[in-house]
Amino acid sequence: MGNESDRPWLLDRRQFLRLAGLGGVAFSSALTGRASLAASSQTEFYFVQLSDTHWGFNGPAVNPEAANTLPKAVAAVNALAVQPDFIVFTGDLTHTTDDPAERRRRLAQFKEIAGGLKNKNVRFMAGEHDASLDRGEAWSEFFGPTHYTFDHKGVHFIALDNVSDPAARIGEEQLAWLKADLATRDRDAPIVVLTHRPLFDLYPQWDWATRDGAQAIELLMPYRNVTVFYGHIHQEHHQMTGHIAHHAAKSLIFPLPAPGSQPKRDPIRWDPTQPYRGLGYREIEAEVPRATYTLTELPVAAG
Repeated sequence: MGNESDRPWLLDRRQFLRLAGLGGVAFSSALTGRASLAASSQTEFYFVQLSDTHWGFNGPAVNPEAANTLPKAVAAVNALAVQPDFIVFTGDLTHTTDDPAERRRRLAQFKEIAGGLKNKNVRFMAGEHDASLDRGEAWSEFFGPTHYTFDHKGVHFIALDNVSDPAARIGEEQLAWLKADLATRDRDAPIVVLTHRPLFDLYPQWDWATRDGAQAIELLMPYRNVTVFYGHIHQEHHQMTGHIAHHAAKSLIFPLPAPGSQPKRDPIRWDPTQPYRGLGYREIEAEVPRATYTLTELPVAAG
């Protein structure tokens, strides 16, 4: 985590905010000067995205440290000099199992480990490994609704469920819910959509798509400041659909190959000379007036 020396302008602004006693931490995507930063501090913030922890996975050839990766990530977030405004896990908290009792045991274990985060403002989302075999029943017992909204410092967040339907659909009922929610928003409102699967057809042959995702994008398209953060594909990836930016997060269990780069979607094998290569999480810095986001990808440290 400790890469702040590579980003001295961020460190300077963090120090300035602490010294100024502004009651919160705010970041922007460009160096604008301390005076303007202080003036806009109430509409800038950052959060941490973690994804695809797959608690319960067992595959030594792919990750012999599977039991340690999630606790390492929790420890790294706890060690941040400035805590994020909130933390979000974008799905596949646990690895799939056909046994309902084992599914609940893994969800309970994940929740206990994530409970070690000292920042208690944490949002959870399901992945298909958590929810597709029982349509989110067990997941909801531990974490509540599979889709929801919340607002933070002028940004409207929408958490969509494109996983609890085993056919990889959002579904008509949830799309109607999304349409009704968006109808209450101004066309210039900053909106962040959180999903597990990509909403666009990245590589449907590998289940890297949402079957009715185009309908969600169509509903979002009239809104001029929309950004989507998702997981599922276990790698950093960036895509535009019109003016809507989509950003995939790395996994915390094993990386996957680039879409269509090999015949099968097999995990990239563990390299003992480069442990934790390809794994990580990210900080997302939001500047609300311009609805811009700066992503900082962070590795899981070995040792």
